[in-house]
Amino acid sequence: MNSDKPQHPDPTLVKVISLADFGDAEFLKNHAGMAMRLALEAAESQDVPIILDVPFGTYHFYPEHAIKAAYPITNTASEEENQDVTKTIALLLKRLRQLTLEGNGSLFIVHGKQTMLLLDGCADVEIRNLRFDYAVPTVTEMTVEHCGVHSVDVVVHPDSHYILEDGHLTWVGEGWTFREGPVQHCGLNQNSTWRVDNWPARAKSIEEIGSRRLRFHFDEDAIPDVLPGITVQMRDGIRDQVGVLIVESERIRMTDMGLHFMHGLGVVGQFSEELTFTNLDMTPRPETGRTVAGFADFLHLSGCRGLISITGSRFAGAHDDAINIHGTYLRIVGQPAPEQVQVRFMHPQTYGFRAFFPGDEIAFVDASSLASYAFGQIAAVEMLNPREFLLTLEQPVPQVHGALDVIENVTWTPEVIIERNHFARIPTRGILATSPRKTVIQDNRFESIYMSAILVAADANSWYESGAVGDLRITSNQFGACGGEEHPVIRIAPENESSTEPVHRNIRIEDNRFRTSQAVLLSARSTEGLAFCRNEILLEGRAVSKGGLHPSGLFTMECCSGVQMEGNSIILSKG
Repeated sequence: MNSDKPQHPDPTLVKVISLADFGDAEFLKNHAGMAMRLALEAAESQDVPIILDVPFGTYHFYPEHAIKAAYPITNTASEEENQDVTKTIALLLKRLRQLTLEGNGSLFIVHGKQTMLLLDGCADVEIRNLRFDYAVPTVTEMTVEHCGVHSVDVVVHPDSHYILEDGHLTWVGEGWTFREGPVQHCGLNQNSTWRVDNWPARAKSIEEIGSRRLRFHFDEDAIPDVLPGITVQMRDGIRDQVGVLIVESERIRMTDMGLHFMHGLGVVGQFSEELTFTNLDMTPRPETGRTVAGFADFLHLSGCRGLISITGSRFAGAHDDAINIHGTYLRIVGQPAPEQVQVRFMHPQTYGFRAFFPGDEIAFVDASSLASYAFGQIAAVEMLNPREFLLTLEQPVPQVHGALDVIENVTWTPEVIIERNHFARIPTRGILATSPRKTVIQDNRFESIYMSAILVAADANSWYESGAVGDLRITSNQFGACGGEEHPVIRIAPENESSTEPVHRNIRIEDNRFRTSQAVLLSARSTEGLAFCRNEILLEGRAVSKGGLHPSGLFTMECCSGVQMEGNSIILSKG
């Protein structure tokens, strides 16, 4: 892939193509997929920069007009969960260059389970002023109206449809149904969302007590812990589509966009470079009255490089992490020749896509300590099957330390800036980021993130998400009521065995404001060069030791070195 900087085209050479040229208003509204395909074909035939102009309006995309194509995608579904990697693609941009898709504030309504937007092999593409939503979201919603002694009454959201037969509830959408799956509670007053057990499935019977009103009956030992006003969110759990896929593309910009519901994993960047996300609105449209905007993660970027920029955006209403940026460890499973190494995707939900290119540099990593002990350059790549690659190196393969050792593609690691964003109603983590290159998380607001607001992980035994952080600055952020007794606000937790050699280095947490009543502020392990300085800490309703700087329980450290803590201030409040 060419990583040259984009050229600024001569404005006189830019050609404007209007979607209005491909059908009348009625046709465009109800056959938007067909019209957009024709418009993109016209854009592809040009050899000058193109602006594809979409007149302001509402456009509907139906599965019968979509393109179907196979795309294996990281962190989605295993072969057992979903054997068919074919995606139903509402809007496919393939090998397009120097294209601006101007939405003029239009709304694209997606029907059925579809991948809303897919960019494959594109370069210098900007998509702006465009909103996407589902007509019938695949996460259903119902709000608790009343709690009886052994019953719970709920009101079902108008966009969630169901069939009640013989006391069994089946959720029904456009081409899909489900009965059971993951469940979350949403408390709008607290602006918080958290995972719960599937208590609706424990009901001994369900009856309809009015229009879109249900009553769940429970045995005494199965009564759920829920209160009136709580919204109950349910889904089936299979990530068979994604919201947006950006694959093997470069210099892609998404600007002033609304992504108001995404089925499956959200926006996925996969082996792409120079990705810019500016002023994204990943929240439900207010006029829908919904509380959910994402079936899983909002932004999931794996194996990307160049600068990843995420600024000025809003993230609220996900069913998993808001932002996850990582690489992938592949296990070493063979050495057929002195210059060859055979490697394998290990996590069930990650496989099938190209993860190496000739010229890439790889690191050999001890699976126990997560320390890199050798490097090599790839001369040739052969995909043996959807899970295994044969890599031929420019030099002999080094001595492998252990049977479970892994490799990481260190060429495909990004610089990251995450700035001026707002995070709320996230049931897991606000940001996960593991890159050896410079990463800055600054001027963000984290509100009631149920688990850690920021997690720095890396593991070679579970998710196989790499790698070692080398330069991370967390500064000028606001953390309000994030985490809890089991979830530190900021958690640095590489999944290595205790070792004298650090995994992460140079992490600076400076000039932030924390407001908490129960959470550990910082938990860190296996980190060298850790600074926690000039932070303001507001403790609500919590006793603090007289020492002030190190209140009992606010910090936990394990196998860390070069730790610096100074200039922090603590304010006590009765809450």
